This record gives sequence, C-alpha cells and structure tokens, in this order.
Amino acid sequence: MDQSPTALFDSYESDFKQIIASIREKLDGDAKGEQTGATEQRKAALRRVEMELDEADEMVSQMEIEIQGIPQSIRASYQSRIKAAKADLARYKKLSKDLHASTARADLLARSPAFGTGSDPSIADDPYGDRSDRTRLLAGTALLEDGSRRLQESQRIALETEEQGTDILRSLRVQREQIENSRDTLQRADTSIDRASGTLKKMIRRMYQQRVVTGAIILVLVLLILIILWAKLFH
Repeated sequence: MDQSPTALFDSYESDFKQIIASIREKLDGDAKGEQTGATEQRKAALRRVEMELDEADEMVSQMEIEIQGIPQSIRASYQSRIKAAKADLARYKKLSKDLHASTARADLLARSPAFGTGSDPSIADDPYGDRSDRTRLLAGTALLEDGSRRLQESQRIALETEEQGTDILRSLRVQREQIENSRDTLQRADTSIDRASGTLKKMIRRMYQQRVVTGAIILVLVLLILIILWAKLFH
C-alpha cells in the first residue's frame, strides 16, 4: 500500500474524476433526451445525477482534508487541482439545475390540455387559453419558482457550511502546527537534558578519579612518614 503523503489525495481525485465522467455521460444522454414520452427517463437520470453530485462533493471535501497533510513544497499544485475540481463540480451542478427546470416546465406544459394534441381550435386561438388551464399553468410556474428559491437557499446554506468547514480545517491546521512546534521544543529540551546528564556523569566520574588519586597520594605520604620514622629510630 502506498504510504506517500499524497496517496489518499490521488485516490479521492481519481474517484472524483470517475464520478464526474458518469455525471457527464448521464447529462449528455438520458437527462438531455428530447424524445416524446421520455420525461420519466429524464427525471430518473437527473435523480441519479443528484446523488452522484453529492458523492463528488464529498470527494472534494476529502481532498481538502488530505491536502493539509501534504508538504508545503508541493501543496500549491494540489491546491490548483482542488480548484479545478470545484469548478467542474459547480459547472455540472448548474447544468443539472437547468435541466431540472426545463424538465419541470416541459412536464407542466405536457399536462396542460391547452397545449395537448386535439385541443379545441377556439381555445388554441385564445392567447390566454382556458382560464382553468391558465390558472394551473400560473400555479405550476409559481411552484417552480418556489422550488428554484429553495434550491438557491440550499446552495447558500451549503456554501456557508463549506466556509465553516474550511475555517475549522484552518483552525485544525494552526493547532497542528502548534502541536508540532511544542513537540520540537520538547525534543530540544530532551536533547539538552541528555547533554546535561552526560556532563553530570562525566563530573561524577572525574570526582571519583580525583578521590582515588587523593587517597593514593595520602597513602604514599603515610608510607614515606613511616619509612622516615623507622629510619630515625633504628639507625
């Protein structure tokens, strides 16, 4: 298993690209289908796209977490890759939103009798159509606008949450740097203590050596004194 500091980032980026490729395929295929009777197929494709967009968003969040552990010397290139991933994600989110809106409009028009085949020609000539149909159309438009507002509100909340997450990650990075600095300080203190301990051991060893030398000198002096006394007394 690759233990390099960029291994997890590369893995998440690879998963993100696979998800984006799947989203692109769906948006260019079923979700854009204009065939008659393909509305349900388009809705199902768009629901799958929404789920994959959430997965891609999660991959980007994981990449932002992993970049904190990448060395500063190479972090800039990985930051640019995250920016590119965010740009792709935002582009496909917008495209998905536009397709949702167009599908909703098409579905609303398809359900209105005033726009169906076999409509009464007198109604078709009326610029407003049947009043009940017009009311339903206006109600559907209002509902669509309300859904769009809710989607924008959800996006705003998501952006605020992302900003808060970024702030939390920044705080964690600062705390990590503080912990690393404290660890370095402790290591330097341990080194200083080891040096001081070595110095003390040397001093103790020299003290014992000096005691031995001093004892030897005293012993020699005592022997000399005894020899001198013996010489004076017996000669």
